[in-house]
This record gives sequence, C-alpha cells and structure tokens, in this order.
Amino acid sequence: MIFNATPGDGSVERFTALAGPLSGKILIDVANATTRDANGRPAGLLYPSDSLAERLQAALPATRVVKTLNTMLFSVMADPAVVKGGTAFISGEDAVSRQLVAALLLDMGWSAENILDLGGIASARGPEAMMLIVGDIVRVRGFVPFAISIAT
Repeated sequence: MIFNATPGDGSVERFTALAGPLSGKILIDVANATTRDANGRPAGLLYPSDSLAERLQAALPATRVVKTLNTMLFSVMADPAVVKGGTAFISGEDAVSRQLVAALLLDMGWSAENILDLGGIASARGPEAMMLIVGDIVRVRGFVPFAISIAT
C-alpha cells in the first residue's frame, strides 16, 4: 500500500510517472484537488465533474486506487481518538482493496462503526467535495482536530 499525500493539483502527474512500480499495488488517496483563493484556502474543486481518485484510477489502470481519510484534519487521520466520532469514508473499484484499507483503518484505531464503505471509485466525488468546507472550518476554529462525520 502506498499513500498519496501529495498536493492534489499535481497528484495525477506525479503518480502517472510511477505507473510501472505502482502496478498491482493499492494507492490510498488522502489528497484533495482544489483551486485556491488569494489566501491559499480551497476555493473550488479542480475536477468538479469527477474526482481526483477517479482521475488517478484512470491514469493508473493497473493500480487499485482507494480514497479515504480526506475529510478530516491531518492530525485525525492516524489518531482518530482525538475527536468524538468522525467518519472514514472509503471509495474504490476493487472490493478486496476497500476491505484491506478498512482493516488498515481498524489497525490505526478507527472503529468499525466509523468506517463507511461507499462503493465504487465514483463515490469519491462526495467526500472530495466536502473538502470545500475545510478552509472555512480552519479559518473559524483554527487547526484544531476535526473530522466530518455521519450522525445516525
């Protein structure tokens, strides 16, 4: 498993150059591809009709791309206990890869009830769009740990 934690606006180009070594691997995409405003905050989606995860999967057909952990502050990704709740959404074409990523999230401290498998890679569009609120949350609250969650 390899993590994409690169700036989303250049992820496709960076990883396309590594297509050979990534063949057969799982690429866990935690990045978000946004345009930026004058202050450097997310202003819009770079890929408004699809998603970075879909673009990565199209560019890397022999790689199993799984989108997760992109709807939270970086400090929550590997330490979910710093927030109450929080949802780790999972999207990807390969069901086995999604299950392996879910198992990794469990090992990282995520609870099963806070992991939500959304299905195919096109389902990454919603979680990626949620990124647009992150800049406003950080502007209002600062860099305090937070994660978007589903309340039921």
